[in-house]
Amino acid sequence: MTSVKEIHVEKAPTPDRLGRGRFLFTDDYSVFDWGKMPDPIPQKGASLCAMGAANFELLEDNGIDTHYQGVIDKGDTTSIDAVTLPPQEMMIDLTRIPELPHEGRDYDYEAFHSAAEDNYLIPLEIVFRNRVPVGSSLRSRADPEDVGLDADEWPEEAVDLPEPVIEFTSKYEESDRVLSREQADTIAGRADIEDLESLAKSVNELITQRADDVGLRHEDGKIECLYSEGDIRVADVVGTFDENRFSYDDQQVSKELLRQYHKRNQSDWVESVKQAKQDAREQDIADWRTLCDVDPQPLDRDVIMAVSDLYTAGANAYIEQDLFDAPSLDDAVTRVKDL
Repeated sequence: MTSVKEIHVEKAPTPDRLGRGRFLFTDDYSVFDWGKMPDPIPQKGASLCAMGAANFELLEDNGIDTHYQGVIDKGDTTSIDAVTLPPQEMMIDLTRIPELPHEGRDYDYEAFHSAAEDNYLIPLEIVFRNRVPVGSSLRSRADPEDVGLDADEWPEEAVDLPEPVIEFTSKYEESDRVLSREQADTIAGRADIEDLESLAKSVNELITQRADDVGLRHEDGKIECLYSEGDIRVADVVGTFDENRFSYDDQQVSKELLRQYHKRNQSDWVESVKQAKQDAREQDIADWRTLCDVDPQPLDRDVIMAVSDLYTAGANAYIEQDLFDAPSLDDAVTRVKDL
């Protein structure tokens, strides 16, 4: 179980063999690493499943190996263009996730890889950035010149990057942290860091082109990968409105919309989360949520339905199928602009 997906094991993986299982995409959502938020978003899970399936099939068609086996439609495994109803389940190859021991914020990756052997989910997220919005953490870590911009200071508006920036972050720590290349290389274990970087660039290029073809702007995203007997495959889910950031006519059409909504309307909770994370770092406490003294509140009904329409309309546009009973993307975007 993750924040928004359930994992059902049909054949357990072993140290030398991948298993088989299913992702069940729920309608839950999560922001700011909080975990499950109070409200489900109707049809959000199916829209993520559809977009994820379309992207996995796009990657496979272009020679990129993944753990995807198809979506489930009326009990059968099939491709996204053959489904009769919006799918909520995806068939996948399963790998192993060994325990990551820790004391406070000191994580024992040597123990993780000792248990992992030759078949494991790489404990990294490989992030790609095509555009840097105002407020992006990248602005605090790098100068404009470091990312190829001809400027002494960061512009006061979002800026497109001349070339994608690739970064690595931790995956299984209580608070994700940006890693140096050397740290990421160690954490990756047997997987080659250059291969992971090259793979992320290829995935980013394909998703960016796909988004451009259907009128969306692909701003940033990430991949997760598994390592199995010397091979690297793209795992988890890729190129959805939860994993990646997309915009349409300068309006956010991904989970970023919910992040910004909470910043405006539940600022006390957002600030409490930020402070709890900082306090946890200073006190060497892994679970920062124990230090958070404010809980998120439910969303208004009109917000829930507007976001639902955005996810489903966006999925229809991205996969170029009228799979969901949803308004046009233009109408869905107009509605969320008022939130």
